[in-house]
Amino acid sequence: MSFASPLFLWFFMPLLLAALLVAPRNWRNGVVAVASLVFYASGAGGTTLLLVACMVVNYLAGPRLEVDPAAERHDLPGRPDPALRRKILIGVIAFDLSVLVVWKYLGFATEQLAAIARVVGGDFPIVHLALPIGISFYTFHHISYVVDIYRGERKALRDPVSFITYIAMFPQLVAGPIVRYREISDQLPQQRTHRLDDIAAGFPRFALGLCKKVIVADSLAPLVDACFATPTHEMTFAIAWLGAIGYTLQLYFDFSGYSDMAIGLGRMLGFRLPENFARPYSSVTITEFWRRWHMSLSRWFRDYVYIPLGGNRHGVVKTYRNLGIVFVLTGFWHGANWTFLVWGLFHGALLVMERGFGWDSTPAAKRVRIARRALTMALVMIGWVFFRSSDLGRALAMLGHLLLPDFSGVSDAVSAATTNQRVVILVVALAIVVLPTAPVSGPYLESSRDKIANVARISLMTVGLAYAAILVAGGTFSPFLYYQF
Repeated sequence: MSFASPLFLWFFMPLLLAALLVAPRNWRNGVVAVASLVFYASGAGGTTLLLVACMVVNYLAGPRLEVDPAAERHDLPGRPDPALRRKILIGVIAFDLSVLVVWKYLGFATEQLAAIARVVGGDFPIVHLALPIGISFYTFHHISYVVDIYRGERKALRDPVSFITYIAMFPQLVAGPIVRYREISDQLPQQRTHRLDDIAAGFPRFALGLCKKVIVADSLAPLVDACFATPTHEMTFAIAWLGAIGYTLQLYFDFSGYSDMAIGLGRMLGFRLPENFARPYSSVTITEFWRRWHMSLSRWFRDYVYIPLGGNRHGVVKTYRNLGIVFVLTGFWHGANWTFLVWGLFHGALLVMERGFGWDSTPAAKRVRIARRALTMALVMIGWVFFRSSDLGRALAMLGHLLLPDFSGVSDAVSAATTNQRVVILVVALAIVVLPTAPVSGPYLESSRDKIANVARISLMTVGLAYAAILVAGGTFSPFLYYQF
C-alpha cells in the first residue's frame, strides 16, 4: 500500500485517525501497532513473518542488555555480567545483519560466483529471493534499539505493544526516516497524548509530500526512464544531461516527498519523527550535502559505525579509513549492485579530498560560494548517474556523453517523453532547488505562523491537494523510489 494510493488516502488513513481519536488513551499504541502490521502485510505478504521474527528476537534481547549504573559502580551482587551482555549484543546484531545479508545480498553474491564459475568453465547456482519491503530500514531500527540499551542511553521496552509501535510504525517502516531509538523512546509510553492539534499540524506536511511526489516526481519519471533506457549507441549529450538533471530532481522530490508524508503522518499519530532533508542541493560542499541529504541515515552511520570505529580521533589515515568504510557501507546499503558501491566510493573519495585540501568549509566570498554550489551540484548529479543506472557500462557511457558535447539531439523515445507539461515541471522544480538555502519548506509549513506560511498552507491545502488528488484518482502515481531499498 502506497501513501499515494486511493486505498490509503481515502480509506486507511481516515479510518485510522478516527480510531485514534475515539480510542482510550492506553489503546492508542495498540491501534497504531495493529494498523502498521496490516499496512506492511498488504505489501510484504509472507515476508511479514520475517519482520515479526526479527522483532521477537530483538524484543527478548532488550531487557538482557540493560545495565544498572549504580550496581556497576559499586560492584553489587546480582549485577549483569558485562561479558554476557556483550555476547548477547554481538549475537543479536549478527542475527539482524545476517537476515539483511541473506535476503538482500545473497542473490548478488551468487551471481558474482556464477560469473566467475563461467569464466573457468564451471557452473554455480544463483539464489533468487524476494526482497522484503523496508528490510534495510527495520534492520537499522533494531540495531539502534539494542545498541542504545547496551550503552545505557535508554531502557528496554517491557511492553510489546510499544516495541511493535516503534519498529513497525508504518510512516517510517518502509522508507524512513531512520528513527534512532533514543529519538523516540520518550514518546512511546501508552499514556502519551494525541490531539486534533496534532492532525491539524501534520496534515499540511503530509499534503506537501503528496504534492512533491505526485505532481513533480511522478511527472518526471517517464522522461527520466526514457533517458536512462536509451541504448548506449544512441546516447547523446542532450539525452545524458536531460536524464541526469531529471533524475536529480525526481529522486529529491520523490524521497523528500516521502519523508514529508512520513513526518506528517507521524505527527498526526502523535509522534515527532526526525527531519530527513534540509535543502541538500543548496550545499556548497559534499560534506555539507551529507549533512542535508538523508540526514537520518548519516546520523545512524555516524553514531553506530563511524564513531565506534574511532571517528576522527586517531589521526588522518584512520579518519580517512573510517570515512571509506562508512561510504562503502552506505553504497551497498542502498542495493546489491556494483553501481551503488561505485556511488558510495565516489562520495567517500570526494569527502576525503575535501578534508585533505581544507575544502570542507563554506567559503566567505559570495562568488566563490556560488561557484562551489554549482560544482557540488554537478558532482552530485554525476554520482546519481551511477545510482540510477542498471549497470556500470551504462553509467560510464552516459557519463562520457555528459562530459563530451555533441549536437546529435535526442532519440524519438526521449522526444516523445518530453511533453510540454514535463518540461514546465522540470523547469519549475529546478528553480525551486536553486533557491536560497532557507527556509526548509517542511518544518516551515508545519511550525511557522507568519503570513507567507499561512498563504502557502492554504494554497497547498486547496489547489495543490486538489490537483494531486485528481492525479491519484487517475492512477498516475508510482511506487516510491526508496521502496526498493
